[in-house]
Amino acid sequence: MPLPPVFYHYFRTPLPYTRTLLLQEKIHQLQLAARRSSSHHDILLLLEHRPVYTSGRRQTEQELHAERARLTSIGAEFSIAARGGQLTYHGPGQLVGYPLLDLARTSPPIGIRDYICIMQKMIQSYLLRTHEITHIPSDNTGVFLDPVTKIASIGVQVRHRLTTHGFAMNVTKEPLGWFAQVVACGLVDVKAGCITEAKGKNVRVEDVVPGIVDAFGTSYGRDMVKLCPQNAGELGEAILALEEDALAAGEWLNAPSPT
Repeated sequence: MPLPPVFYHYFRTPLPYTRTLLLQEKIHQLQLAARRSSSHHDILLLLEHRPVYTSGRRQTEQELHAERARLTSIGAEFSIAARGGQLTYHGPGQLVGYPLLDLARTSPPIGIRDYICIMQKMIQSYLLRTHEITHIPSDNTGVFLDPVTKIASIGVQVRHRLTTHGFAMNVTKEPLGWFAQVVACGLVDVKAGCITEAKGKNVRVEDVVPGIVDAFGTSYGRDMVKLCPQNAGELGEAILALEEDALAAGEWLNAPSPT
């Protein structure tokens, strides 16, 4: 039996991080409830965040107290997430993808390592085919342009074989100044790269969305269908409410404030 399609939605306004976490949790609960009757949908959310630093579940509030104070003082939000990985940055100019998939749809189910490996190869394939950007192999998770330049990160969570969190790929130069404020993902001497810098020409986040959608469908063997929130019931209502919140939040800083 063929797998059902993945429904995707692209948010055009940068989203507040905490509210987006709540949307992921809402979708997770809807999927859990509907899975009993096999009526649940797999979802791919594509978006940018307002400037925010996030830490993974391995780091404690006590360890991060000083960093939280410093990073919020330069104009970013700070949040502790339930994903894997360590401290990183999300913000405008970076495409974030949150796949909310049921890994048990296949037989046997997709293992978490295979799921992450497919995601990493998906980003590598997109960068090569669309932008002629090559990567180098690395022992670390993510996509590297050279030993000291990382263009994409991956951090996921799997509960009840349902996925949350996902990947982040730097498109414009805007995230680079924010990344320079931290040791991202615990990798000393590694800096952030982006598509614009690697290509030597400007690329917008909205320009990369169609190619990522196609690459995602190809990599995971799924048809991709654009979600219409107005016809998506409780899920659609939650998406539209988040979009309203994002518009109401107003402007954001384009670069860190001097300390």
